[in-house]
Amino acid sequence: MTPTASTDRAAQILSRPVSLNGLTVANRIVMAPMTRQFSPGGIPGDDVASYYARRAAAGVGLIVTEGTYVGHESAGDRDQVPRFHGEEQLAGWAKVAEAVHAVGGAIVPQLWHVGMVRSAGRPPFPDAPALGPSGIGVDGIEGAGNAMTQQDLDDVIAAFAAAAAAAERIGFDGVELHGAHGYLIDQFLWSTTTRRTDAYGGDLVARTKFATEVVAAVRAAVSPSFPVIFRYSQWKMAAYNARLAGTPEELEAILTPLAEAGVDAFHASTRRYWLPAFDGSDLNLAGWTKKLTGKPVITVGSVGLDGEFLRSFQGEGSQIKDIDDLLDRLEREEFDLVAVGRALLQDPEWAAKVLGGRFGELAAYDPAALRTLS
Repeated sequence: MTPTASTDRAAQILSRPVSLNGLTVANRIVMAPMTRQFSPGGIPGDDVASYYARRAAAGVGLIVTEGTYVGHESAGDRDQVPRFHGEEQLAGWAKVAEAVHAVGGAIVPQLWHVGMVRSAGRPPFPDAPALGPSGIGVDGIEGAGNAMTQQDLDDVIAAFAAAAAAAERIGFDGVELHGAHGYLIDQFLWSTTTRRTDAYGGDLVARTKFATEVVAAVRAAVSPSFPVIFRYSQWKMAAYNARLAGTPEELEAILTPLAEAGVDAFHASTRRYWLPAFDGSDLNLAGWTKKLTGKPVITVGSVGLDGEFLRSFQGEGSQIKDIDDLLDRLEREEFDLVAVGRALLQDPEWAAKVLGGRFGELAAYDPAALRTLS
């Protein structure tokens, strides 16, 4: 990539600090959460701490960790994915936060429950069932798991709250709740997976009840100034054209209860950040989120690359794409922060190179980067 604007334009625009409740983020660059599976037994080690610290040291303003399982037996199905519960696991995460802070960075864990995406018989709790709002898979297949009872709901909400409290206790700077991509919280928001006839099902607003209860419980479990970020998406891992909302009005009906429940910032996940969210406007999903809620918003989706990230799992690489359009949108204040995924996975120095105008040093994305923790 060659710069198409002055070499200091990226620094001028991206280097501005921004506040998320009580946290001041030094610049607008966020490391996007990316599942890595390098934590045996769910325990992040020194290699995980170094992985995140390298990116913070190179100028990433805010690290959002890979998804971490909350303390519920059905939360996940990979023993190499880190957990955010348990003495050894939390001790490992405390070292990660310390390493990031030592180089001047800020870090939040992403708290995660996979819901109906869980595969039966998998660790760390092989006998645990897949749970979801109605026992319906993201593919629409009925009977793929168990519909959650009120006790299940209460237990999962408490698990999110306990994880958030632990995050503050061991030194993290906030939390992100994973409400995107067809996982548990998102399953309640989406009509395909929620057929409940109680208070947790029904119209758009009714389907936000579980998510808002998770947010409210987390908000009550941490200090008032501790940031709570909520990540959401239209698309799902098995339904890339899915939509929670077909219009801005429908999106507002979903986001308003979440903001009122205590969300400090939203993370609007898209596969390509430059695509409009709705007909008749160039605003992307993050742009509409800020317009409708007034909250700080993180955009994400193939930043700095020309290829869509799902293809990387099929072994496809991506070439460098300029970020002029991204900078234009930031200047117009359509959103507040930019999450970078594969470009940062490929190159820990990506932020330093972009902020320093060293665009010629950026490297194309090679899927081999998925197999290392560099």
